[in-house]
Amino acid sequence: MQLIKPDTNIDFVSKRKIALCVSIVLIVVGLLSLIVKGGPNYGIDFAGGTLVQVQFTQPTDASAIKDALQKLDLGTLVVQSFGDNQNEFLIRVEQSTTELQSLAQLIEKELETTYETGGVDIRRVEMVGPQVGKDLRTKGLKAIFYAMLGLLAYISWRFEFRFAVGAIVALLHDVTITLGVFSLFGKEIDLPIIAAFLAIIGYSLNDTIIVYDRIRENMGKHHKESFPFIVNRSINETLSRTLLTSGTTLLVVLALFVLGGGVIHNFAFAMLIGVLIGTYSSIFVASPILIFWHQKKQASAK
Repeated sequence: MQLIKPDTNIDFVSKRKIALCVSIVLIVVGLLSLIVKGGPNYGIDFAGGTLVQVQFTQPTDASAIKDALQKLDLGTLVVQSFGDNQNEFLIRVEQSTTELQSLAQLIEKELETTYETGGVDIRRVEMVGPQVGKDLRTKGLKAIFYAMLGLLAYISWRFEFRFAVGAIVALLHDVTITLGVFSLFGKEIDLPIIAAFLAIIGYSLNDTIIVYDRIRENMGKHHKESFPFIVNRSINETLSRTLLTSGTTLLVVLALFVLGGGVIHNFAFAMLIGVLIGTYSSIFVASPILIFWHQKKQASAK
């Protein structure tokens, strides 16, 4: 099945400078958001503390819940809505305690003084110590770093070093923009999101490798043509496959995002952004880097 005709010749290469500007704007906006907000919004998995999921029978909001819990002196308190239910909230306390049940009962009792008795339902209580959270955060970052290092070595062996550099820059581009979007929307970074980042790396790399393989094939077929022509032709020849793969993946991820519920919402959101950016980067980031490398090599030779 082909969505794009085989003889299609869209000039992607000529738009690489525009794409570069778009990427720089997206990255800068994301980094500025991270700086203003003091870094990523780490979830309980990485920041440590106690998480309590509460459902109310009557309408309320985060500020009202905070006011109701002021007397407990729980320290820094973060309250945010959860899922599609407007009366369901996550209460995060930086303090950690081994007596989770007693803490849940204490919060429930205090909330029932403000709301009607029986109108508060504790759905979930979780606790992660600060040292454990820090260790998990370090291991998560290491997982991403080692994944990229392994990919750099594999692509260098399978193709050439310049192909590996282009792929890694595209992957860093995808992860950075996704992280920036998370910061802009105030979403938490936890263990499922690290899994989403690793999935994004795998998806983006797969699409990039398809384009790279066609470029290498066309370098033998069209060795008399200019390198930008070969890159552009390769992108057009793989465009139908790229759109089909991205389209079907987006449909699944969109279904998870809309129907998956609050638990998987952030994971699906990360995948949604990652698939879109990954498709974009395989065309407008990874491939143009090869052209840049080739032009620099030619300039050095002259």
